[in-house]
Amino acid sequence: MTWLCIALGGALGSLGRHGLAVGLARFETFPFGTLAANVLGSLIIGVAAGFWEIDQRKSPTALFLVTGFCGGFTTFSTFSLQTLELMQKNDWSKAGLNIAASVAICLICTWAGWMLGQSLRKTAS
Repeated sequence: MTWLCIALGGALGSLGRHGLAVGLARFETFPFGTLAANVLGSLIIGVAAGFWEIDQRKSPTALFLVTGFCGGFTTFSTFSLQTLELMQKNDWSKAGLNIAASVAICLICTWAGWMLGQSLRKTAS
């Protein structure tokens, strides 16, 4: 059952990432789709981590969302490739912006999500 939860979550996360990339494809000069997926994924994983205690993250629902969905939805390898391509084009300002925005905004969203998850857990108790 665990493997099925992770696989289904991963499939849905990958489809979500693709949909987001298609939706933001008109902005081809900057990888907004990848940035948006990483930011949203950071928020989602933060909420989940804040909501579920560490031992609860082994539940089928948590594995579906954290390991499966977030694993399929977030795109660090794509982020790395797109940043490398910007560097190879000598577009250092966009490469630097992508690195700084991805790291800073994703960390902030993970923290905000964690705080929200903690709040939801307290409300659910």
